[in-house]
Amino acid sequence: MQTYGNPNVTYDWYAGNSGVTNRSGKFIAAHAAHAGLMMFWAGSFTLFELARYDVSMPMGRQGLICLPHLAGLGIGGIEGGVITEPYGCTVVAVLHLIFSGVLGAGGFLHSLKYEGDLGTYPSGSRAKKFDFDWNDPDRLTFILGHHLIFLGVGCIQFVEWARVHGIWDSAAGMTRKVEYNLDLGMIWNHQVDFLSITSLEDVMGGHAFLAFFLIAGGAFHIATKQFGEYTESKGKGLLSAEAVLSYSLAGAGLMAVVAAFWCSINTTIYPPELYGEVLKLEFQFSPYFSDTANNLAADSHTARAWLSNVHLYLGFFFIQGHLWHALRSMGFDFKRISKAIDSMERVQVTAGD
Repeated sequence: MQTYGNPNVTYDWYAGNSGVTNRSGKFIAAHAAHAGLMMFWAGSFTLFELARYDVSMPMGRQGLICLPHLAGLGIGGIEGGVITEPYGCTVVAVLHLIFSGVLGAGGFLHSLKYEGDLGTYPSGSRAKKFDFDWNDPDRLTFILGHHLIFLGVGCIQFVEWARVHGIWDSAAGMTRKVEYNLDLGMIWNHQVDFLSITSLEDVMGGHAFLAFFLIAGGAFHIATKQFGEYTESKGKGLLSAEAVLSYSLAGAGLMAVVAAFWCSINTTIYPPELYGEVLKLEFQFSPYFSDTANNLAADSHTARAWLSNVHLYLGFFFIQGHLWHALRSMGFDFKRISKAIDSMERVQVTAGD
């Protein structure tokens, strides 16, 4: 993290990222615990939504988020956009709760039992294998490669689920099996108009291509190492903790904004019977998506409305975080701003005297 030239800097308790600075063991503990929290939320909130789900009301008007996504995967015996067999959703929720406990235990294990810095373990030990250093490009590209492969496997699972089990098709009004359309020309052309995709086969084809692309990239990063001197042309200076954090925030922010616009208007991936009617983009103090559905209560919104708006604003703040950490990674001292403001105030006071 940026220390502004002070190698012995101490951070306040709320500076969470500082707790894992140069401490690979704590970094892994934080990752495992964070994943456990997400799993716990998904499982518990699905059970909460099941407890208040009303089959007599359209799903998109009940303020739901987990159940529409499960219904889109064809889980829950969907008929006419209504969950008729909640057992499948319950199983998914309970599995998430179980996995959250496993991940949480892993977080506690790495936090309490293992050393904060795995580099302190002797060479050849199992714990030592998971140590890393922000200044070691080979190690970081090795870790990046594994992340890309995991993402590729996730895409394969989605494609195979649609092909073997099936997903909800709003146009057909049923859950059906979808074969992927691996048409490279189609994928290339949808780079600029992907928000208007109307074919589930094209959606699966895009994920199939993405799976290949991610796994190939992961294999490349695992197999390759830096040759010769680690120069600026090979990314030197771009692998600090601040820099990697800024790249991650930029990617998450971009995906959040894309998801917001896609959810607001696309009815193939976000069917109206599951998420509510399409939205309209409006401007007041800031841009927002508003409901176009009729007969909505004054204090209620469709699932599509709050899902799109939450993604839009989270994406905005993620991008601000990216800019903050990117500037810090380049050495910009934000304390100069407060010092400049103080100087201006002193000049004004002097001028007034």
